[in-house]
Amino acid sequence: MDIPALQRALSEQKLDGWLLYDFHGQNPTAVGAVGLGGHLLTRRWFYLVPARGEPRLLVHAIEAGSLPSHVAGARETYSSWQSLRQSLERLVSSLPGRRLAMEYFPMAAIPYLSRVDAGTLELVRSLGVEVVSSADLVQRFLCRWTPHQVASHVRALRAIDDAKDAAFAYVGESHRRGYDPTEDQVQDFLMKRFADRGLVTDHPPIVAVNAHAGDPHYVPSKERPTPIRRGDLLLIDLWAKEANADDPYADITWVAFAGDRPPAKAEEIFRVTAEARDVGLATVRAAFREARSLQGWQVDRAVRDHIASKGYGDRFIHRTGHSIGTAAVHGDGANLDDLETHDTRELLPGTAFSIEPGIYLPDEGLGVRSEIDVVLTDEGPQVFSKIQEELVRIR
Repeated sequence: MDIPALQRALSEQKLDGWLLYDFHGQNPTAVGAVGLGGHLLTRRWFYLVPARGEPRLLVHAIEAGSLPSHVAGARETYSSWQSLRQSLERLVSSLPGRRLAMEYFPMAAIPYLSRVDAGTLELVRSLGVEVVSSADLVQRFLCRWTPHQVASHVRALRAIDDAKDAAFAYVGESHRRGYDPTEDQVQDFLMKRFADRGLVTDHPPIVAVNAHAGDPHYVPSKERPTPIRRGDLLLIDLWAKEANADDPYADITWVAFAGDRPPAKAEEIFRVTAEARDVGLATVRAAFREARSLQGWQVDRAVRDHIASKGYGDRFIHRTGHSIGTAAVHGDGANLDDLETHDTRELLPGTAFSIEPGIYLPDEGLGVRSEIDVVLTDEGPQVFSKIQEELVRIR
């Protein structure tokens, strides 16, 4: 983190500090912010960045030697539960006021930022602290991409785009040879392509045929292999990144039909889905053009209203998009969501998110989703991948 810039932001928001806390990886936001990933820390730790003055790190005595040297600030240790409370009291009493940000959101309305357990919040509040959400700080200081990260994202996008095209070609070639590949075989094919390009992922791709495509988080099974035959609808959702810890993910979804003439219903729901995706992108671009702030829920609402207007509102069962991260494909920034949550966070320059509406009709053996990634650059919202305009024909 840029500590001086963060301290200026704390002063602007009339906050006395940002109190980061973790125990056993419950708060990956804090772990990433302080740069403690991969270090042996099995006890509670706190890191206070005050609006003015030196940051302070509080760790258990047995783990003082486990800390990397890059963590800025003074260090203090505790051993007993009594000394932990006393040390926290000293941290708080060193501040001019007691208004602190933590990874918490009122009523857990945005669970992606509700990282600190209720007991720890009670402990901190018992010291006379007013705890407010760190949501804005997380976006501003942990979710913005550098030019290097944007370049890495673009390379990853090109690689997974190539892998997706190769997977569709593999299915077509298999059919021409008289063989029906299975979902899990296509998944394995994609994972090998990732490895060949030096990519890593937190989960294998989704490869879903027919009714399985109507399950947004379907997982292919080697124990129950499903063949992909001529005349089938095939959805592939794939995400991966380059191998450095701070490299961001790329995440896309495409849908294909194994044949020349997809069913009319499949073409219809894909067209509605693609139109809704484009409505979302147009909403983001219009806000940039008009120098107008835009919150995550507003994009979701525009996309959702379009799908509802075509009669499929009840078949779009997830948010429109998610923040794109580095440690995981789902990042800590604003989501495009007015369904699962009402995400009031502003879409900030330097951040990235997916736009991925879908229509799911598993009872009719159908499901489609169309996903792109949007990076909010200084030049405006940028999509660095191809955008699917019609169902891919696998021949």
